[in-house]
Amino acid sequence: MDIATTEPGVQFYSGNFLDGSITGKAGHVYGKRYGFCLETQHFPDSPNHPGFPSTVLRPGREYRSKTVLTFGIRR
Repeated sequence: MDIATTEPGVQFYSGNFLDGSITGKAGHVYGKRYGFCLETQHFPDSPNHPGFPSTVLRPGREYRSKTVLTFGIRR
């Protein structure tokens, strides 16, 4: 998987807190560490670090972001 994004960072979430209480498609139960999420975004603590890219959006301004995920196999 390749990720191309206009965002400066990627946040990784794991399924560490899944406890088997959620059931997905075809009755599959989601247990601990059964999933993960890669979320493109600004750095989580950006407002507190002047050297990080700004997260301020001024009135009347538009915010756009683009993320492209490409899946393939290497032979």
